[in-house]
Amino acid sequence: MSERKVLTKYYPPDFDPSKITRTRGPKQVGPKVQTVRLMAPFSMKCTSCGEYIYKGRKFNARKETSGEKYYNIPIYRFYIRCTRCSGEITFKTDPKNMDYECERGARRNFEVWREAKLNEAETEEERLDRLEREEEERNAMVELEAKTLDAKREMEIADALDEIRTRNAKNERVDRAGLALGDRGTERDLEREREELEIEEAARRAFTTEDGERVRRLAEEEEGEKEGEEEEAP
Repeated sequence: MSERKVLTKYYPPDFDPSKITRTRGPKQVGPKVQTVRLMAPFSMKCTSCGEYIYKGRKFNARKETSGEKYYNIPIYRFYIRCTRCSGEITFKTDPKNMDYECERGARRNFEVWREAKLNEAETEEERLDRLEREEEERNAMVELEAKTLDAKREMEIADALDEIRTRNAKNERVDRAGLALGDRGTERDLEREREELEIEEAARRAFTTEDGERVRRLAEEEEGEKEGEEEEAP
């Protein structure tokens, strides 16, 4: 390592420093070009051969100023070559989105985070439109909830009416059955009374003579004879 840190230089014996003159070359016209070492800022696919170039792959690139600016920030352009077909690929910086923009020679692969980030940067008009849509959706949801509550209330009322109708029909059937049972009980009572009257009539006829006199039983005749003897005894 020490030989790489030599501070002295070799001068030949015939070296004449007075012969060295400062000369100015022609001023460079056009964009300033530099050769730099960089890594691919995003994954891409070559449009010539279809080779995939992953993010972070190292390249020897040419860097130039594009002459464009964003809020006084210069925009740079880079030139690289495909590792398979040596096709030229160019991309430049994008200070607005703090990213890089692919120009030609390749197509940038889709990245979800970049898409979400671009969607977040909405304008004032887009924000107002979004708020209006959300308000309309909210009103639609309120109307739907109101309709749902009305339908539920109607169903409850219909169920209550059905229950009342069922109860009234049941009570009516019970009343009819009670009346039917009451009529049958009355008929049975009348029939029983008629049978009792017929029995009494038959018994009266059995204990009555043709002259209409009541037939006396033996016990009654004996009691009558005893009473007559007692009257004759004094």
